[in-house]
Parts: sequence; C-alpha cells; structure tokens
Amino acid sequence: MTPAVKALEQAGVDFSLATYAHDPRSPAYGEEAARALGLPAEEVFKTLLARLDDGRLAMAIVPVPSQLDLKALARAAGARKAKMAEADEAERATGYVVGGISPLGQKKRLPAFVDASAEALAALHVSGGRRGLEICLAPADLVMLLDGRFASLARGQ
Repeated sequence: MTPAVKALEQAGVDFSLATYAHDPRSPAYGEEAARALGLPAEEVFKTLLARLDDGRLAMAIVPVPSQLDLKALARAAGARKAKMAEADEAERATGYVVGGISPLGQKKRLPAFVDASAEALAALHVSGGRRGLEICLAPADLVMLLDGRFASLARGQ
C-alpha cells in the first residue's frame, strides 16, 4: 500500500479506497478520477504545491473543477505571494509522482490548506498516492491529519 494509506491506518480514522484504471493519455488526473468513479467533480480534490515568497512550500487541496487562487493561498499561509511549484520540486517534497500526489503520507510535512467548500461535504476524495487510487474520508479528518486548516482557496467553481 501507499504511504498515504499507511498513514490513515496508523491514525485509525474511517476511510475507504476506490480504484480505477488510469489512462496515461488523460490530461487531467482529477477529472479522470471523478469520471471513472462516477463522482461529482466537486467532491474530488486535487493536491497542489506552491512556493511562497518566503521560500516555504505550501499545500493546497482544492476541488477538481476549480483553480487555485494563489493570492488566497499566500494570505492563508501568512505570505505575500505564491507561485505554483515545479513538478519535479513537488515530487521531491512529497515522494509522489504528479497525478498521484496525496496530501497524506508525504516525505515532508508542509503547511496544508483545504478549500473551505470541503466543510459542507460529508466526505471528499483525494489521491491515494498513485494514479488510479482515491481515498474517501471526512474533510475534518483530513484537516486534522494534516494539522492544516480550511481556507477559501478556490475560484471558478
């Protein structure tokens, strides 16, 4: 199993796994997961990493149909600016490959922010640590496990 699943098992929180056959030609991993699993896209969240102007990396977890508002992430993290991290930087920091970056079980503990829209959901789906594996859990459990917080981060939803 992936480090994300191991972290959930160790924490003892309720979760479930869903798998699907990943199509390597798919350009949008989160949209592919929602479509393949028959889930509303607003309940599937993508994990994005950004570099803050103070040099730190921060993690944003936002719904698949949305775009990350980098200014909102910077504000939430106590910085002035943020820019998307390069793919190789994200992979090095998390230990996962792009398209399979889970917010859980990462190599380094990063400041974590979950879009506030998740608070209204009974459950959400995030990557399980590899392409084709999704974890379903309560948003409050995700925030607790990440030692993160909810913040308004998404636009275009």
